[in-house]
Amino acid sequence: MKPARARLMTRAAPPVSGPCPREVGIPPDYARRGPIIRGMNIIGVRHEDKNRWERRVPLTPAAVASLVGQEELDVRVQSSDRRVFDDAAYAEAGATVVAGLDGCDVVLAVKEIPAELLRPDTAYVFFSHTIKGQAHSMPLLQRVLDVGATLIDYELIVDADGRRLVHFGRFAGLAGMVDALWAFGQRWHELGVQTPFLRLRQAFEYESLVQALAAVADVGTTIAAEGLPPEVGPLVVGVTGYGNVAGGVGEVLDRLPRVDVPAGELTAELIRATPTTSVFVTVFTEQDTVARRDGAAFTAAEFAADPGAFRSIFAPAAAQLSILVNSVLWQPQAPRLLSVAELAGLQQGAGVGAGGSRLALIADLSCDIEGGIEATVRATTSDDPVFVYDPQTGAATPGFGGDGVAILAVDNLPCEFPRDASEAFSDALAGFVAPLAAADFGADFDQLDLPAELRAAVVAHRGRLTPRFAHLAGRLPQHR
Repeated sequence: MKPARARLMTRAAPPVSGPCPREVGIPPDYARRGPIIRGMNIIGVRHEDKNRWERRVPLTPAAVASLVGQEELDVRVQSSDRRVFDDAAYAEAGATVVAGLDGCDVVLAVKEIPAELLRPDTAYVFFSHTIKGQAHSMPLLQRVLDVGATLIDYELIVDADGRRLVHFGRFAGLAGMVDALWAFGQRWHELGVQTPFLRLRQAFEYESLVQALAAVADVGTTIAAEGLPPEVGPLVVGVTGYGNVAGGVGEVLDRLPRVDVPAGELTAELIRATPTTSVFVTVFTEQDTVARRDGAAFTAAEFAADPGAFRSIFAPAAAQLSILVNSVLWQPQAPRLLSVAELAGLQQGAGVGAGGSRLALIADLSCDIEGGIEATVRATTSDDPVFVYDPQTGAATPGFGGDGVAILAVDNLPCEFPRDASEAFSDALAGFVAPLAAADFGADFDQLDLPAELRAAVVAHRGRLTPRFAHLAGRLPQHR
C-alpha cells in the first residue's frame, strides 16, 4: 500500500441543534478548534430513499473496485435492500458496507439528502435543486450552511463549453420516449383503435435498455410493413430541444421508420399525402417556437438575454403532431411553449379521433409544473404515469380516458432504467472521485485544490456560499 497523503484538516465540530450565527453560518467554535493531520478522505456512497422507484447509484461496484484497487481509496457503501446493485456486489468490490455514513468525509448520493442528516466537516455531492433558488430546497441549503458543510452539485459539473459532464439526461429521454410510445398506444386503445404500440411496455418493465430498444424496433418493423390505422397514421412526433434528453429521445425514434422533416416543412398537406408506414420526426429549436413581440428578427443571444421580449408561435405546429415530446426546461420569464388556452383552441369542439387536433399525447420530460406546457398541472409517477387534461374544463383525469390530451409527466424517468443509467452516470463520475478524496476540504475556498470542473460546482463551502452563489443568500429562510 502506498502511504496516505497527510494534510491539514480542520477538526470537526459536534452536530449543532439550532441555527448558527448568520454572519458566520457555521458552528461558533468551528474555526477555533485545532488542526489535525489525516490522510485521504473517506468516500461514502449513500443509499437512496426518496421513493420506491429510486434504485440508482452514483458509483457502481465496478467503479468502486477500481477506486479501491487502483486508487487505494477507502469507500464505504450504505446498506440498501432496494438499490439495483446489492450489498454483496459492493463488498466483493472492496467497499465496506455500513449502516450509516457518519465517519465519511465525502458523501456521494443521487437525489437530495434529507436536511436533518447533514453533518459538519463533510462534503456532499448530489443533485440538490438549490442552484436556481428553488424555494422548496432553500431549507436544505440553509442546513448546509448551518452545520458548516460543503455542497457540490452534479448539475454544475460542465466542460469548457458549458456541457454537463455528469448527468442522467440521456436516460430521461430514453425512458421518456419508450413510455410515450407505450402511452400513445394505450390512449388510442381507450379511443377504440388498436395499434402496434400496444405490444410495448413501460420502460421499467424491461430488463435492460437493450431489451426495450429491441421491442421498439420490432414495432417499427411492423409499422414499416403494415402501416398504422388511418385514424392514427402517419405518426408525427415533435421534439423540442437538442440536449442530452432530446438525444435519448432520438435514439428510441431511430428504431422506427423515421423520416426527418424540418419544422418549416411540416404541413397538413404533407401529412395527408404521406403513407402511414412512415414516422415523421420534427425537432424544434427556439427559432421554430418563439418570435419577437416587436416583429424583429430572432436571434438566440437576444432570446437568452431577454426571453420576455418573445411570444410563442408553436401552436400551429403542435396541431400537426401526434406526440409532442418536450425536453426544454422553462424559465418563468419566458413564453410558454403551449398554454392551456392554445391547447383549448387546438381541440375546440372535438377531441382526438373526432375531427379535432391530431395531438393525442404530450410527453413533458422537463416536468415543469404549469410551465412550458401549462397543462402539466402535476407530476406523475411510474405506477400512475398519465392523466388526460381537458383544456376546456381544466380537469385532469388519471389514466387514458376522457376528453382532451394525454399528459405523461413522470419526474424521475431515469429510474426506469436504473442499471443502465447508473452505469453511465458512474462512468462519468468515477474520474472525479480521486480528486475528491485528495482534496483538503478544511482549506478556505480560494485554497481548495479541486479540478476546475469540480471547483465550479461548489455551491457552499464550510458553511458559506461560494462567490458564484452569494446571490442565493436573500432566498434563505434566515434572510426572510
